[in-house]
Amino acid sequence: MGAVYFYRLTESPPEAVLAMLLGKALQAAWRVELRGTDPARLTQLDEHLWTGAENVLGGFLPHGLAGGPGDDDQPVLLTTGSDLAPITTCLMAIDGAAPTPGEVQALERCCIVFDGNDEAALAVARGQWKSLTDAGCSAQFWAQAGGRWTLQAEK
Repeated sequence: MGAVYFYRLTESPPEAVLAMLLGKALQAAWRVELRGTDPARLTQLDEHLWTGAENVLGGFLPHGLAGGPGDDDQPVLLTTGSDLAPITTCLMAIDGAAPTPGEVQALERCCIVFDGNDEAALAVARGQWKSLTDAGCSAQFWAQAGGRWTLQAEK
């Protein structure tokens, strides 16, 4: 059974944190679905990942936008869909995309990345925390503090 990790961004832009998390997921040999709610936002992330996002792999992060040829071959698939591909082992949700308890429990890891300076995004993340932990999902809440990640809560 997997766990859900919440990442509250207060110091770094989402693109930088996602590049770091995606690099670590690929190092763990996970197949990642990066789920968002806005196709235009995913197109921006696609361009950022192609143009050398800084990450633990040193640059290029192999990925693709859903709907293209070979979606099942992509190590990272950017999507607005709500159905996990059978190959997915890690789900990263941004911009309020909501994983289900069943998805969290079926995966190695689920990451929810949100802007901690945005009250609306913070409210959505709090609601997701409550919903997922009430459903029995193991969860950790991480926040940025002084350039480092600190564990703020665990359930």
